[in-house]
Amino acid sequence: MAGRARIQLEELLSPVVVSLGYEFVGMEYLPQGKHSLLRIYIDTPDGITVDDCSTVSHQVSGVLEVEDPINGHYVLEVSSPGLDRPLFKFADFERFSGHNVQIKLQIPLDGRRNYKGLLEGVQTDGQLVDVAIDDEIISLPWDRIEKARLIAE
Repeated sequence: MAGRARIQLEELLSPVVVSLGYEFVGMEYLPQGKHSLLRIYIDTPDGITVDDCSTVSHQVSGVLEVEDPINGHYVLEVSSPGLDRPLFKFADFERFSGHNVQIKLQIPLDGRRNYKGLLEGVQTDGQLVDVAIDDEIISLPWDRIEKARLIAE
């Protein structure tokens, strides 16, 4: 899903999730023909239950049926972010500073795409994410990050 379409989908679905009392952590769209998947991550301070996922799934399904923002067949999945929580927003990197993280870049930096280390924080002025790897701080450009997850401890 292209950048603008993804943003529009998030703008459509996020208010639905928030209105139900949940945090809209983020979403993933995995296009795979007839087996495409739209995964929405939700959270609360008390965690997420199966009933929470069902409630959100029901409401989001209704919005998706009416608005029809995705072409073709797909499966909707609503999930807790889990211990290996995905990081979607720049603010997530600041929020989870001090945790171990695994980051994959879209475009290599110094010939490397995969990084694993301690999330040190962010540099808001340059939109950089700082990760400590082997006693060295590496600043990764926010706009090159393809995927990022906390490492379950």
